[in-house]
Formats: sequence, structure tokens, C-alpha cells
Amino acid sequence: MSTLPSALAQPTTSLSFVAIAIGTQNYTCSSAGTYTNVGAVASLFDISCLYNTFLFEGIPDLAIGIWKAAPPSLTPQQIISKLQLLSSPVVLGEHYYVPNPLTGQGVNPEWNFSSHGRFKGKADAYVVAAKVNNTVAPTGSRDIDWVSLKALTGKLAQEIYRTDTRLGQPPPSCNPGSPDITVKYASKYWLFGSSV
Repeated sequence: MSTLPSALAQPTTSLSFVAIAIGTQNYTCSSAGTYTNVGAVASLFDISCLYNTFLFEGIPDLAIGIWKAAPPSLTPQQIISKLQLLSSPVVLGEHYYVPNPLTGQGVNPEWNFSSHGRFKGKADAYVVAAKVNNTVAPTGSRDIDWVSLKALTGKLAQEIYRTDTRLGQPPPSCNPGSPDITVKYASKYWLFGSSV
């Protein structure tokens, strides 16, 4: 795993999946004139087979470079195929936000693999999690925070880490009433402790 900053707790369960995510961070303009995160949408692709290879560390840079240059009509799946790191990239699943399954208040991130590959049709191949801790990305202020999370529901993972982030930060200010915006990002997601 990427070296974690000391602000993030070390995982306590076994590594199950490593994925590169390509998608958007989504923001709304607050009455105070700043952007507030209202979730994310991303596709996750299996990069486990590249772990411990010279390609592994550079994958986020390759992914965001192509994603930034892509026309709006290009999907994350098409972006991954252009990376040409794998002859047929394996889609693990999707990442998005859902209402909190325990309280019904607010939103929490979900990773869902139940529509793809070997997990297709497995209803418990998902995890909804809550943030445990975060730290500023060591790569710069344009990159979203690195985050550690713990599962609330689902069997896909007990612990999730977002690392090696590229982009995703909104502009520093906005005019109240401005339309919502999406900001392209890429990151690695590490899922630990799967029981599916």
C-alpha cells in the first residue's frame, strides 16, 4: 500500500482489492460563497495485478492526464481502455453517495461491485462507509484529501482508503446561487476485509 500519512490509521484487516477510480467530485455553492462537497461519482477498475510493478505508482498520473484531456463525451471506461496498461481492463464497480443507511440523515460513500464481473448479482457485494479520518494530500492543494473509512453496512470491505489522489478540488469561492459543479479526479481505493 502507498505509504500512509501518520494522520491515517493503519489497516487492521487483509487487503482485498486495489482499484483506480476515475470520476468527478461534486460540489454545490453555499450561501457563504464557498463550494461544499455533495458526493462523488466514479468507476473503479482493478489494478491489483499491477501491484508491485513499476507501473503501479504512476497509474493515477496516467489516469488523470487522459481524463483531463478527454472530451466531455468520453466515459471513464473509455479513458481506462486508452491507458493500455491492461489488454481488457476489469471494471470492479462504481462509487457514489447514498443516504446514510443507519440514520437516514445525510449521505455516505458507497462502493458497489454487484453489477460487474464475478460479483454480478451478489447483493452483498457493496459497502457503505463513514469517514474515520482524513489528511491533506501530500501532492498539493489541487488534490482532494486522502481518507480512511470504516464500513457501516455491506460485506465488500471493512476498511477503505482513498490515496494517491489527483485533482478533485473546487475553486476557492463561488457566487451564491451558482449552479452545481463537477470536478474531475482520479485516485486509488484500497478495500480491506472483504467477506464476499
